[in-house]
Amino acid sequence: MKHLWILTFLTLLPGINRAQSLELSEQELQTKLDSILVEGNMLFIYEKAAWISCDLALEDEEVKKSMEGYLVYETDNGFKSIILGNDYQKCIAEYYFMEHINKADSTVVQERDLTPYEEKLIQVREKIREQLPNEEYKIGVPEGYSLNFVLIPFGSKYKFYIMTGTSQPDIIPFGNDYLFITDENGVIENWIKFHSTLIPCYAKMEDKTIVKAIHSHLKHNPLISATDICIFMMYAPIYGIKEFSVYGGGKIMNYNYSDNSITIQKRD
Repeated sequence: MKHLWILTFLTLLPGINRAQSLELSEQELQTKLDSILVEGNMLFIYEKAAWISCDLALEDEEVKKSMEGYLVYETDNGFKSIILGNDYQKCIAEYYFMEHINKADSTVVQERDLTPYEEKLIQVREKIREQLPNEEYKIGVPEGYSLNFVLIPFGSKYKFYIMTGTSQPDIIPFGNDYLFITDENGVIENWIKFHSTLIPCYAKMEDKTIVKAIHSHLKHNPLISATDICIFMMYAPIYGIKEFSVYGGGKIMNYNYSDNSITIQKRD
């Protein structure tokens, strides 16, 4: 079997040599990357909890027939994923992730009323989703893909991430990802699109084994993103890929899954 690195450039990037340089010291850059890594790990927990709890819900015929959605949120003891029914008015099952993220630590299958906090999170999430059709954002869903949403409270505001997922085999779906910052009621105040388009990284190509993926970032957002890290952590272990890199601002930033670390590599 041959080994292959996959190098993917964003289609809207004018030229890789024209990327904006990062006017930061190595220490300042590493501090920023460490912060992005923490955020990426947090996103991964939300997404992994959603994956596992939805799979468990679909395996339970009673839960499956009433399932209309889900909500993942952090608690004092870990993370909880609840399955929603009755037009998002009831919790019909809940899964607790306290010690592990690769499996639910406990499960409760019983209909109950939503707590005020859960009602608030759903209200904010739906308020944000109502604003997404705005043409300014240009949010699309390529054929064969889906959009995943993660709502994270911070202070009195909220972060709302959009990432692209797929059930297609042998693809890591980088790109087509957003972050929206909202007020306490879910009204969008700021937003950013991390990549200009979807960047499907193929895990297999004929008789070649992919060992590392590389893509570049636009100059207005040169750093590796939390969404990059989350998507890689979700999909890459399925295919045994351990590393990916992002080129931006004159630097190559390498993420290693085994070490869960980001290192900086200067471009020659």
